[in-house]
Amino acid sequence: MQILKINKNDAGQRLDKFLTKAVKGLPASLMYKYIRTKKIKVNRKRCEQKQILAEGDEIQLFIRDEFFDSPERDEGALARITPKIDIVYEDDNIILCNKRPGVLCHEDDSAKDNTLIMHIKAYLYQKGEYDPDEEQSFVPALCNRIDRNTGGIVIAAKNAEALRVMNDKIKNDEIRKFYLCAVHGKLPKRADTLKGFLRKDSKNNLVTVSDTEKPGFKHIITKYKVIKEARESSLVEVELVTGRTHQIRAHMAHIGHPLLGDGKYGINRDDKSKGYKYQALYSYRLIFDFGRDEGYLGYLSGKEISLDRDEIWFVKDYE
Repeated sequence: MQILKINKNDAGQRLDKFLTKAVKGLPASLMYKYIRTKKIKVNRKRCEQKQILAEGDEIQLFIRDEFFDSPERDEGALARITPKIDIVYEDDNIILCNKRPGVLCHEDDSAKDNTLIMHIKAYLYQKGEYDPDEEQSFVPALCNRIDRNTGGIVIAAKNAEALRVMNDKIKNDEIRKFYLCAVHGKLPKRADTLKGFLRKDSKNNLVTVSDTEKPGFKHIITKYKVIKEARESSLVEVELVTGRTHQIRAHMAHIGHPLLGDGKYGINRDDKSKGYKYQALYSYRLIFDFGRDEGYLGYLSGKEISLDRDEIWFVKDYE
């Protein structure tokens, strides 16, 4: 028998969700069977897969030791990596970083160690704020993500409660997100609220925008304000009211003003010759606009985090 004691970062989640992360060698089908047949108990009592765990609970697992064999941990990488992160804000619960264009948020087939989340974990590990050996189910995680070729502010949670609360705030649109972008041409209005509908094609990683509602399309709202104009382009601040995949890039292209450097929704050949290696898009300002129960992160309510516009790579073209 093995006993797992629930700590602060484990509490507040369902039993099955916890076991999936804490006992990686246990197949899901067997886990549910063992819960039904009382080979897995909580506080020596029969339990349910949806049972919410509390700090101090003990899980008794009457299962073979081989299920506790887990994939090799990444402590070696966390110690080896020299963290390269631009910290915009940090406290005991969260850390906000300025992700540069070209950097991946999470690993894929082309990058494992050289990602934003790995550098954040290495930073916290080397500070002594994160130790994989002391955690059963939690790892520092990103609350939002930005496309590889887009730059801007990314939020990471240092503990499970901060992750749950921040994810809830994002889901309920309690964080206002502002972007800077450079678009082709001069917009017809100095400021406007664009409304439309967007459909995502996951297979081709492409979205389509429509002015009218259609099956499979989701409602989108994009606010913009022109900051400066050049002869053939405009510097624009955009507030995402809804946060759909590629929303800003696709919505601006839909109204005839694609982003400079955007090879997916714009015309990129001439932009590249002008030095636009990435789409001219940057998440540069956040406002924590907590409109309901502030909870664990209530101290952030009303706080604004902003990058210096002049440090964003394409803003220099409008000086």
